[in-house]
Amino acid sequence: MKTKVNMTPEKRRNTILSLLLIVAILGACAFLDANKYSYNYAISIIERSMIYAVVAVSMNLVNGFTGLFSLGQAGFMALGAYVTAILTIPVEQRASVYYISGIHPAIANLHAPILVALILGGLVTAAFAALIGIPVLRLKSDYLAIATLGFAEIIRALISAPQLDTITNGSYGLKSIPGFSSLFQVLALTVVCIGLMVLLINSSFGRMFKAVREDEIAAEAMGINLFKTKELSFVISSFFAGVSGGMLAMFMRSIDSKTFQVSLTYDILLIVVIGGIGSVTGSVLGAFLVTAGRELLRFFDEPLYIGSINIPLFRPGFRMVIFSILLMVVVLFYSRGLMGTSEFSWNGILGFFRGLGKKKVKKARGKG
Repeated sequence: MKTKVNMTPEKRRNTILSLLLIVAILGACAFLDANKYSYNYAISIIERSMIYAVVAVSMNLVNGFTGLFSLGQAGFMALGAYVTAILTIPVEQRASVYYISGIHPAIANLHAPILVALILGGLVTAAFAALIGIPVLRLKSDYLAIATLGFAEIIRALISAPQLDTITNGSYGLKSIPGFSSLFQVLALTVVCIGLMVLLINSSFGRMFKAVREDEIAAEAMGINLFKTKELSFVISSFFAGVSGGMLAMFMRSIDSKTFQVSLTYDILLIVVIGGIGSVTGSVLGAFLVTAGRELLRFFDEPLYIGSINIPLFRPGFRMVIFSILLMVVVLFYSRGLMGTSEFSWNGILGFFRGLGKKKVKKARGKG
């Protein structure tokens, strides 16, 4: 006989809330997509946030869940971005893109659909990561960070090198890259990429990553091959960083070597730290908060007049001062990031609001 499994009230409530959240997100995306000309600025912030969420989770995979201090994200994004751009630029427009030195015959007629180009960009990035991982993953801590950061700069230098003009177009960069036709495209890619990384983290491989993070000696004593585990985490992280780089190229429609400066890696690291090292939800939340925060504070860069008096603080660059102060406040009150090592759960959210309600009741009773 088949036994019927009844859902507990708590599970039923969580399922209903999750479905309502999904419907709300899809509804908001549908509304924005239908009114893209009126909400173009908001859509651009959301798309950039989702792209940064993918690369932040990929960085968290190697930094937060495996315990490796890698700073090569900008280089990996550059590789993925250029492979995706080269494969998706319409063949008939390539002459106007490579108008200085011409285009190499090997890539002149190469073309691939967007999804295939993104995957190939990720695979090329993963292949490069596998090669450089052999020497650099034997390093630890700061030495690993310096080595991966150096790799990112080498990639950027090679991209702009005159010897590769017929492939990367050198310092002139690439343009005429096809963009996303819908907000749902970015949403789908983001959900799939982050979903795959979450599945990996919750698998036996993810448990190996965490074991290496907690104690390498104990992990090795349990039979875990440290180098192979680190290499696997590094390569997978690089693959998704390459995919996010391709997504960024499509978002921007034109790229050059300056797009992938060291500051981009620092921005991604900032998102991971603010969200919480070791939290996927934190990386996603941090990507939206950091990206939206910078944009919403832009009015601080504009001159402000009260009557005929000019307020001297309001000038170009003041926005970043305010943004930095806000980040310092967040770090002071949330030393482990907004989420720490925790993940999103309805029980946690409802418990948080119940705690606030109890505090208000206690204060009211104390005053009474």
